[in-house]
Amino acid sequence: MNYYNEIKNILIDNAIGRKVREYKSNQKDLESYYNVGKLLVEAQGGEERAKYGDGLIKEYSKRLTTELGKGYTTTRLMYMRSFYLLLLKYPTLSDKLKNINVTWSNVCEILKLKDTIEIGYYLNASNELCFSTRELRVNLERDIQLEI
Repeated sequence: MNYYNEIKNILIDNAIGRKVREYKSNQKDLESYYNVGKLLVEAQGGEERAKYGDGLIKEYSKRLTTELGKGYTTTRLMYMRSFYLLLLKYPTLSDKLKNINVTWSNVCEILKLKDTIEIGYYLNASNELCFSTRELRVNLERDIQLEI
């Protein structure tokens, strides 16, 4: 028995399993936050009224934080709403998200952009280059400075 190869194979299997779990977790996060965004827009009376429904989001944020713990800030709920609205308006981005592995943190950084071509570009870049959120921020800042 080659103990080294056995050890190596176990560690490789573990690393692959971890990546699969991370991918599934990221996909579940994105799906959940999309659905929360959809419900927020509906609760606010639709897309047009969503702009004026910040009071409802503040209320939900307080209640969710009290009942579920930190992580449900007004800003985070607004990102969920923005995420839903973006994918509602641009279904091709929605298709891309089904097949890529990006984190919610990266999505939040990308949602700060206004141009859908840029959004699509950075979603692809985050996926293909496996950007951490920090690496994504550095690239966004660099590209913004290049535009100026």
